[in-house]
Amino acid sequence: MQKIMNKIVAGLVSATLTFTPLVSDACTAINVTAKDGSVVAGRTMEWAFDMKWRLTLNPKGTAIPMSAPASLDLPATSLSSKYAFVGISPGILQGPPAYLEGQNEVGLGISGNFLPGFTQYQTVTPQDKKYVSILNFGSFILGMFGLVKELRNELPKYKVWFDPSEVKGLPTPPWLHLVLTDRSGDSIVVEFVKGEMQIHDNIVGVLTNSPTYEWHTNNVRNYLSLTSTATASAHIGNVNVTELGQGGGLMGLPADYTPPSRFVRATYLKQFAYQPTNSDDAVQLVGHLLNNVDIPVGVARSTDGKQVFSDYTQWVNLKDLKNNRMKIANYTNRTNFIEIDLNRVFQSRKTITWLVDQLPYPKNDLTAEIMN
Repeated sequence: MQKIMNKIVAGLVSATLTFTPLVSDACTAINVTAKDGSVVAGRTMEWAFDMKWRLTLNPKGTAIPMSAPASLDLPATSLSSKYAFVGISPGILQGPPAYLEGQNEVGLGISGNFLPGFTQYQTVTPQDKKYVSILNFGSFILGMFGLVKELRNELPKYKVWFDPSEVKGLPTPPWLHLVLTDRSGDSIVVEFVKGEMQIHDNIVGVLTNSPTYEWHTNNVRNYLSLTSTATASAHIGNVNVTELGQGGGLMGLPADYTPPSRFVRATYLKQFAYQPTNSDDAVQLVGHLLNNVDIPVGVARSTDGKQVFSDYTQWVNLKDLKNNRMKIANYTNRTNFIEIDLNRVFQSRKTITWLVDQLPYPKNDLTAEIMN
């Protein structure tokens, strides 16, 4: 019996680690609500190699495929989106875009982060009537829903599935959990664990990667001694020893790039930062918070035989859900965000796609003007 158990455990470990060198395991999402009620949801996207990310504008009425695994021979349908939306998808995936990031015209935002080792999607049966592939889940959410309250009620009615035989081009299965936030600040995290959909209130406004959301929120309790106010001085014997500088209250804040450490770091920095006044201030705060989890090329490496891979922050996206603004920057232009006024863009009623790496990032070079 022990030998059998050892084989089972070894098989599970092997299955979990097969894709480890290529899995993007460093994404971070943060929500911030300003004093005036404005909500900004930002995220970083990390990967070990170029995914050819595409930014796509989808008008109201965009077709959303709703299908079951082909082997079940169940009827496939297509919904017409109620809302215009913009989304970001990996261009290397063959077939319709699978949106891991985006927002729609009524202020609903989505960020999908990888959850390897824990994700198990639902099983569709011949008796099921409502189903959607995880690859179309993002467009389904952005195209059909405007409030997180709706999502809480409607998502459990659907089976969300994944069939590896129907996915081509991705280097790893799309093991995802998602944070969904509307412009009121209401937010949930959706995960698929042990074949069931689990919906959690996003109580801290942060999401990273594995383990599951509930594990992360419990782990935060290990750092309750952190504080934004340091001890200025202490008497040691007859000597008054003073602090060397500010920030001592955060001694012990984890600084590595593992998902648990990034979750703790983002949670406490968000908690200690002053609440922004309005949406402009909130955009700036989310940008600063995400700077703390930004990964330069080469500092987070993994190996697969003789090959060496390095996760790095391929792009950062900031979503102003109240005012329908989006700010995005890729690795090469990390300090020069592109801004898009989505209220105007959605009025175009066009389907447009841009490569994230080829957006017209500003250079902000004033040399010529100074020299005139």
